[in-house]
Formats: sequence, structure tokens, C-alpha cells
Amino acid sequence: MTPRQQFEFKAPSHKATTGAVPAIVSPSPLFGVWTNTDTATNDIVKVIIEAAGAGISVQVFGACVPTACVWGSVPGIAYAANVSSSPAVGFTAHYKFSFAQVIVTGHIQGKFLELKTFTEFTDGSGRSNLYTADQMVK
Repeated sequence: MTPRQQFEFKAPSHKATTGAVPAIVSPSPLFGVWTNTDTATNDIVKVIIEAAGAGISVQVFGACVPTACVWGSVPGIAYAANVSSSPAVGFTAHYKFSFAQVIVTGHIQGKFLELKTFTEFTDGSGRSNLYTADQMVK
């Protein structure tokens, strides 16, 4: 590959239809309080997604005893199903703690929010990086 060569990835969902009106992702399908369908989870127990200016804020609560751990509220990015649609079907949010960095992703699947987390431990503790999957409902 030469320095000027650039790879491009294009799929049908990445192409706007001819004459399409510019789409703006509407995050409202994501809004609300989502709770884990597994009441005995050791992962995330609740997520609150709200409007924040033109974007969204994401607040995560982890499974701690006796009350849930508040991760705090961070900006999130909403995503539509394709480049010409508007309703949000998913989001990402990034958390940075003193011991780890966590990418939180969510995707609406029917009445559920399929939540995934990707945790990279940065504290030298020797713990393996961690992936979790949870099913949330409003």
C-alpha cells in the first residue's frame, strides 16, 4: 500500500439515496430509564438516557451493595439504522475511571435495549479486559 492509497468501506446502508433530505438522528427512542431484566445481575442494573442539547447523556448504575454504584453522566452518541433514517437505534458512551476505561454500547431490539460493555483495566492489576452483555427494559 502506498502512502496515498486509502481504503474505503461502503455498504448499502452507508449510501444516501439520490435527492435524500439530510437526516438528523432523533435520539428519542433511546430516552428513559432502562433496568436490567436480570434482577440478580452483577453487571449494570440501570441506565438513564436523556436529552443533552442536540445529543444525549448516559448515566450508568452498576451492581453494588447495598445500593447501586453511580458511574456518573457522560455524553453519548446516538446512531440511526442507516444514513438516510432518523430514529436512533443505538448509542455509545465512554467512561474513564482511575482504574479502567469502559465503552458502553446499546442497541434497541424490540422492547429491549441490548447493552454491551467493553472494559479495559488500566491500573496494572493484572485483571483481564472484560466484555459484558445485559438486556434492559423500560
